[in-house]
Amino acid sequence: MEFELMANMTPQGDQPKAINDLVDGWEKGLDKQTLLGVTGSGKTFTIANVIQRIQKPTLVISHNKTLAAQLCNEFREFFPKNAVEYFVSYYDYYQPETYMVNTDTYIEKEAQINEEIDRLRHACTQALMTRKDVVIVASVSCIYGLGSPEQYKSIILTLEKGQQVNRQELARKLIDMQFERTNADLLFGTFRLHGQILEIMPVNQKVIYRFIISDKIEIIEIVDPIRRNVLEEISDVNLFPAKHYVINESVKKTAIEDIKLELKEQLKFFEKEGKILEYERLKRRVKYDLEMIENMGYCQGIENYSRHFDGRKIGEPPFTLIDYFKEAAKDFLVVIDESHATLPQIRAMYNGDKARKKSLVDFGFRLPSAYDNRPLQYKEFQGLANKIIYVSATPTDFEIQDSEKIVEQIVRPTGLIDPEVIIRPVVSSKNNLSQIDDLIIRIQDQVAIGEKTLVTTLTKRMAEDLTDHLEKKKIRVKYLHSDIKTLERIDIIADLRRGKIDVIVGVNLLREGLDIPEVSFVAVLDADKEGFLRNETSLVQTIGRAARNVNGRVVLYADHITASIKKAMSETDRRRSIQIKYNIDNNITPKTIEKNIKNILEELGLENKKGKKRRFSEEVLRMDMVGDNRPLKEIIKDKKEQMKTAADNLEFELAAILRDEIHKLEKELRKK
Repeated sequence: MEFELMANMTPQGDQPKAINDLVDGWEKGLDKQTLLGVTGSGKTFTIANVIQRIQKPTLVISHNKTLAAQLCNEFREFFPKNAVEYFVSYYDYYQPETYMVNTDTYIEKEAQINEEIDRLRHACTQALMTRKDVVIVASVSCIYGLGSPEQYKSIILTLEKGQQVNRQELARKLIDMQFERTNADLLFGTFRLHGQILEIMPVNQKVIYRFIISDKIEIIEIVDPIRRNVLEEISDVNLFPAKHYVINESVKKTAIEDIKLELKEQLKFFEKEGKILEYERLKRRVKYDLEMIENMGYCQGIENYSRHFDGRKIGEPPFTLIDYFKEAAKDFLVVIDESHATLPQIRAMYNGDKARKKSLVDFGFRLPSAYDNRPLQYKEFQGLANKIIYVSATPTDFEIQDSEKIVEQIVRPTGLIDPEVIIRPVVSSKNNLSQIDDLIIRIQDQVAIGEKTLVTTLTKRMAEDLTDHLEKKKIRVKYLHSDIKTLERIDIIADLRRGKIDVIVGVNLLREGLDIPEVSFVAVLDADKEGFLRNETSLVQTIGRAARNVNGRVVLYADHITASIKKAMSETDRRRSIQIKYNIDNNITPKTIEKNIKNILEELGLENKKGKKRRFSEEVLRMDMVGDNRPLKEIIKDKKEQMKTAADNLEFELAAILRDEIHKLEKELRKK
């Protein structure tokens, strides 16, 4: 199936030229291109059009899980008939295996896996194995080891109506594929065999496949896992392994022998060095793991032996999601979103992982082959992803120098221009107010015309103190920083947009959720203090927060003009001149962006009242249960459906609230 872009808009502003230039670069075989698109210029829509034109599987990498979810939803809206999937780390909690030499402390790997995200990861790899029209939006976890795509593909089990099968042999085959047998409720990656009825819940779908088997498969049905009604009768089904690390018997035997040889060599090394403790520790650990692999086909931390199972040589890169793309198509596109933030993450992963593994290997907790269970080095990543588009409003020198073509998208479809930037002093003088006094006057002017303000400070303490000071001036204000929980953050942003508050004060206001059309004034306090949040990139990005409103203005409070301020203002002026000329030439009147106000708490019928600490899930549950006289089992079933729908839509905050409600209801049910 081909990509089919469905949108109720057509490319405008600089979008048509950007699309044509990027497609032209692809067709000419350029390996690296950069899309320099200003905030609010519709970069995602441009990339969607490029995908539609080139018709190639596409991997979009984001530096942040939340941004990845937002991007995934946007691409799903553009490509509703195609496979648009979400691939991020599946850990809700992750404590990596570590040995701290100074305190002689070993910390075992501890992880809490999010089953829903694990299902979505399997949906990604299975889509790549079965079709070409695939867009996967991923975090940087896509450069970590995932198991061999060839091994994964070789273990796919095809079952057809009328096929001769033996029920017990089929059960053993499913166990070899890492499915777990159960007599309780079916979960992802489990199966249940009662007489002639075999029921399987695959790892990537929220359905049950029910097989009625005599000496052959008589019927194959798709069953709703909650309501238990038959959705469809089908003629065949492909079942994929329940884990990405799955191996066949011949590979397993070879790998076990290789591990034993490596163990022998490492034990010999420890013996020669007189490291008796390390010798015994490693011998005991590896022997236990080998017994588990031989008997169960799996062990805790099996990925540390992945080099042996993959047949890789020492130092060779692991298989990753990108290898699954290579399995799916010879040519595929990699889009690195917000490349100025994503590329540093990609480049840093390898060294951090190696440093942690060194003490584990040196002190006998792991074999040296554990080094090869790792993220890709950047050169390896570039070698695999050879057709890349960097996307950023502020690409760094690295992207610029690495790209064979720079495509600019400066003109917005709305005609909005970048905001005017004003410099004001930090310290008061005879002719000037201090930054705080000047800020208060400007905020009061904003309140008078009904428009909103964002203020950035250097520290959390400053944000809190300034908020207190503004409140004393009768200004409706809230602060936003890393200590604010996700649900409260959503609530605060919605309050600003609704008009319940007029100002948000924060340290880092560069998140996507703060592209708010109602904001026409952004203030940067102490802008002349060079650092991460006051460098050229951050200043240009912060200035962009006011670029969605026709009245956008930015004040940088600084007593001297730093190199970063000079460059940021120069780039903003350059963009403004291009945008203004385009509007004049095309007789365009800029319009403030219109954006619906969405708030998960409002959708749930819950407001977070000032001064009250409330447990959101408990309050929602209490409100939900008022007047609901249905049996608890029925309510639980209904909420499970709602939770699954929320997770499908990548609304993980809503899914988490519903999950907590279900746990409480199940607890009540057990009491009865």
